[in-house]
Amino acid sequence: MSAAPRWARHLPAGARWEDLDLLEGVSIPAVAARWGDRQPHRPAFGALAWGDLLAASEVVAGRLARLGVRRGDRVLFSTAPSVDLVVAHLAALRMGAVAVPANTAYGRDELGHIVSDASPVAAVVDDPARVPGLPTVSAAVEGDDGPVPVLDRVSGDDPAVIGYTSGTTGRPKGAVLSHANVLAGARSVVVAWRWSPEDRLVLALPLFHAHGLAVGVHGTLVAGASAEVLPRFDVDAVLDRVDAGATLLFGVPTMWVRLTASPRAHVLSKLRLCVSGSAPLSPSVFARIRDAAGHDVVERYGMTETVMLASNPIEGTRRAGTVGVPLPGVTMRLGDDGEVLVRGPAVFRGYLGQPSAPYFTDDGMFRTGDVGEWDDEGYLRIVGRSKELIITGGFNVYPREVEDVLAAHPAVAEAAVVGLPSDEWGEEVVAAVVLAGDADADALRGWCRERLAAFKCPRQVRFVPALPRNAMGKVDRAGLVATL
Repeated sequence: MSAAPRWARHLPAGARWEDLDLLEGVSIPAVAARWGDRQPHRPAFGALAWGDLLAASEVVAGRLARLGVRRGDRVLFSTAPSVDLVVAHLAALRMGAVAVPANTAYGRDELGHIVSDASPVAAVVDDPARVPGLPTVSAAVEGDDGPVPVLDRVSGDDPAVIGYTSGTTGRPKGAVLSHANVLAGARSVVVAWRWSPEDRLVLALPLFHAHGLAVGVHGTLVAGASAEVLPRFDVDAVLDRVDAGATLLFGVPTMWVRLTASPRAHVLSKLRLCVSGSAPLSPSVFARIRDAAGHDVVERYGMTETVMLASNPIEGTRRAGTVGVPLPGVTMRLGDDGEVLVRGPAVFRGYLGQPSAPYFTDDGMFRTGDVGEWDDEGYLRIVGRSKELIITGGFNVYPREVEDVLAAHPAVAEAAVVGLPSDEWGEEVVAAVVLAGDADADALRGWCRERLAAFKCPRQVRFVPALPRNAMGKVDRAGLVATL
């Protein structure tokens, strides 16, 4: 008999790891349709019961088809979280269209790159002016009803979502996730976190992000559970939902900092499970959540390209500063340089229009770009990144993009952007600037706000006489961080 894989530690006592099928049901739309038939009157999202959710998605699928969307076509989604958005996303998946979620903070230029790269045929957006030239609808997908297309017939290999991520270049790349990828990724956490139809999630995350979409929405659909979708994160609104009986709450460190600072933080003790991800959680915040909730938060690790990869266990020790052990189905090892290498049914096959070779090892392991180490209990600790990516408040920022904007200012001679540790944000975007004229920090931050999404703009601008460089003339970012 073969040895149990490392991920078997996530299974309930008595469960056989050989019996776990992460791809049971083939696709999230098919699994959701089955839940709709099985429990039509149970709550699903917001006020929608499961039967109503499926019926509403059929109507929206007909409207999208009338708009010109066909099986295999791509649809851009960039609007505030809402039950309507969940319905539209599910409708697209059910009809075999490919969802392309995009940050709601992106302006025309940033969205323009995604539109050019992914070639969507339509967009679900809050402001049509952000995507000129595309047929657009709001999250409610208003319009005349049309014949409902064939639904829930996709295969596991069909593309489901294209998630844009900065990766190792300044321009975002589209990670193509198949229906099998997103199903396996969602089911792995459903199994590991004992997510059931009895659970109710407070979903206060953006739905263009893997944390909110691939975990929050897709996990709820796979578990047959329910979720309260909030239009934005608000401390009191979240705590109100928890007080009313929610059992699950997922957040990024910034959210947990603000929740635990509330005089109502004790309400968190009503939760069955608190989960933190998208950025490292400091030990001090870990302790504050424990004090408020009465149990340890579950830290986990994932990427747009892979969905979820590792998690601290539900049953067993949850170690602060680690992301736990590989989730069901995930094979993980560390390369010679400590880079985290992964393989599994949720791991994508490549970026849209990009060769796969640079991103995978010869034996098919995806190069995450994160550097990790195992502790004495086999828990993974992420200790750094081989990439220059900054993760602030759970969002990815590539320094080059911010540097290019700063360098375009007439008073800037040179600029380098780094991430500095922050309890609240995980990392803060900090710019080191060499001036060639007159400008102050507020002026440069204002310049950036006019040209970039707010989360990409430097929280701090520090003026330096020169940027440290190595023998090849490249900016020495490690040396720069040490001096800031």
